[in-house]
Amino acid sequence: MPAIANRVASLGTTVFTEINDLALKHNAINLGQGRPDFDGPADIIAAEVAALQDGKHNQYAPGAGTLNMRKAIADHAGRFYNLDLDPNTGVIVTAGATEGIFSSLLGLVNAGDEVIVIEPYFDSYVPNLQWIGAMPVYVPLRPPAWTLDPDELRAAFTPRTRAILLNTPQNPTGRVFTYAELKLIADLCIEFDVICISDEVYEHLTFGETPHIPIATLPGMVERTVTISSLGKSYSVTGWKIGWVYGHPALVTGVQRAHQYVTFAAHHPAQTAAAYALSQPGTYYEDFLTMYTAKRDLMMAALNGSGLKAFAPEGTYFVMADFRDVFDGDDVAFARYLTTEIGVACIPPSVFYCPEHAEIGRRFARFAFCKGDDTLRAAGERLAKLKR
Repeated sequence: MPAIANRVASLGTTVFTEINDLALKHNAINLGQGRPDFDGPADIIAAEVAALQDGKHNQYAPGAGTLNMRKAIADHAGRFYNLDLDPNTGVIVTAGATEGIFSSLLGLVNAGDEVIVIEPYFDSYVPNLQWIGAMPVYVPLRPPAWTLDPDELRAAFTPRTRAILLNTPQNPTGRVFTYAELKLIADLCIEFDVICISDEVYEHLTFGETPHIPIATLPGMVERTVTISSLGKSYSVTGWKIGWVYGHPALVTGVQRAHQYVTFAAHHPAQTAAAYALSQPGTYYEDFLTMYTAKRDLMMAALNGSGLKAFAPEGTYFVMADFRDVFDGDDVAFARYLTTEIGVACIPPSVFYCPEHAEIGRRFARFAFCKGDDTLRAAGERLAKLKR
């Protein structure tokens, strides 16, 4: 009988699928996957419905995305970050940020190139690199503050380095990289002539006085950065799978040449609604952040009240918590125990590390608070059983 391809033989099922199935089986409150259990804004959804029904948007969109959508992305980047993008040559629309990252790697990285990966990383990064024959070079963030070691980072850059994968605000730690950290990365990219592939899907979700700083805005970086973002996180419509990539046309050309053979085009009606969403006034983002600040506080109270040691995120809707005071075992065992015995699902973050660094994540669990307030309160009641 024919065998499956070698490139996928070792991958197995994603941790998200495993935890989701386990949570469903045990009727657990699922704080694992970053999937809101509430709907996006009614007017944005209405814009999608209108596009579905107007008879103009149910066939293929242009491969690079509708011009209206690309202009909306460029205007958004100009409005929030003072970036000057050409919507015709510097922006493409992708089938979610995950496809945007894969197409960026396909279009910009060669087999045999080294690509720096900051750990813990989003789970698609490393399989994508393996499929194109690139070599990941891992640099871990160190708990409890989840910061980079400058010497470790510098040592990762070599003449063979082609790119660095950056994620800020960072999933799963909730870190938002500071200007000083980004300047360190930028200086090394310039010194070694390295491309930065920057995943910024949580760009509108930072707490308190913490700013999100796109690395493309730093001196010398606009010409060597492609920035990826998406509609799902900022507008609570993760199922639409609308993302985008923008940057210098010389780089975006490579991304587009790959994108045209991965999905060709993204969902057409959703692009109309996405262009409308990106034009939301500043008050929308203020209300969005107020909502998530309250959810973060509920999540922190639930975790700390259960005997876990939670680390307040600077951004994203994820919290990392140290469980050693309430459980003996590693993060995978804890995630299974919490789901089956306590009735709350979480994600074990050791899967977001290379084998050599997995020990860093084995005493932590990641919780998502993109849930209704009542759901978070109910999770807190269940988690309290840990302390008892």
